[in-house]
Amino acid sequence: MIPEFASNLLSFLPEWMQATTWYGVVALVLFVSIILMMAFLTLIERRVIGAIQARIGPNRVGFKGIGQPFADVIKLLVKEIIIPSNANKLLFVVAPLLALIPALCTWAVVPFAPNFTVADINAGLLYILALTSAGIYGVILAGWAANSKYAFLGAMRAAAQMVAYEIAMGFALVGVVMAAGSLNLGEIIEAQSGGHFSYFFWWLLPLFFVYFISGIAETNRAPFDVVEGESEIVAGFHVEYSGMAFAVFFVAEYVNMILISALTSIFFFGGWLSPFESWTWLPGWLRAPSFIWLFIKVWFFLFCFLWFRATFPRYRYDQIMRLGWKVFIPITLVWILVEGILWYYQVGPWAAA
Repeated sequence: MIPEFASNLLSFLPEWMQATTWYGVVALVLFVSIILMMAFLTLIERRVIGAIQARIGPNRVGFKGIGQPFADVIKLLVKEIIIPSNANKLLFVVAPLLALIPALCTWAVVPFAPNFTVADINAGLLYILALTSAGIYGVILAGWAANSKYAFLGAMRAAAQMVAYEIAMGFALVGVVMAAGSLNLGEIIEAQSGGHFSYFFWWLLPLFFVYFISGIAETNRAPFDVVEGESEIVAGFHVEYSGMAFAVFFVAEYVNMILISALTSIFFFGGWLSPFESWTWLPGWLRAPSFIWLFIKVWFFLFCFLWFRATFPRYRYDQIMRLGWKVFIPITLVWILVEGILWYYQVGPWAAA
């Protein structure tokens, strides 16, 4: 639905063109914001990891290194994109886009603030699961289309890892749906209103850990980055990519990091709800729901991504697969059963149901 101010501003256009213009502008602003956030996340990552490991990090380009992301973009833009002679050229070029586009399209159903979602659909959770699963195709095609054994091996390992943890994430979200009673992301947030003790985090603690750790594995981030282990398989499925073609995979990884952080905040920590909502002695602006709260929560989880990378050693591939199939999936199934029992006996947040 188009806001009233936008409708008045575009009143000289037909109704269908008003909707097209409004959603086009919103999509463009959202796209630019996500890309800028991703760019500066690369700088923050190097500075945070540098601080943890007693190094300096980028500090040469611009004021305190703030121009480093733009320098990286320029460097990648001027590099030649080399396509192997025996590669499937069409799929080789399309594969990076298949990895990035689903990650960007998922943001359409993410509620940024009360009554502000690009597409407020009732089956938003199913939409997210469908698109996040589609990213696997880009990885598989990248490894196969390059006609390289190293790339293909990396793609198979990536696909197996992503499928294993996708199942665990899906089961974890079943618990969220049971708690909220809705597939709409806005309604999932509203079901957690009442202060920080009303967040699903408290009653779905095992599912929160499974979801967030699975999200780290889904994005191939350390310590689950064995898919790209340079010492083992020469950088994995994108070994044949260079220039902006490689950069698209790089962007997709960081956009997915931001997405997982946003979804974790929404599903388990109340999204744009204030954690001080029940603290009546505080000023109203501090207790009011706002995009600022979602922003703070997202950056906290992004910091966790960076913290884990600087802290934990890389797991072996067999350890990664064992964790996904033999630990996380059983935990989610058991906790869904526990949650069903709590619901049946009207315990906890289901007492008033």
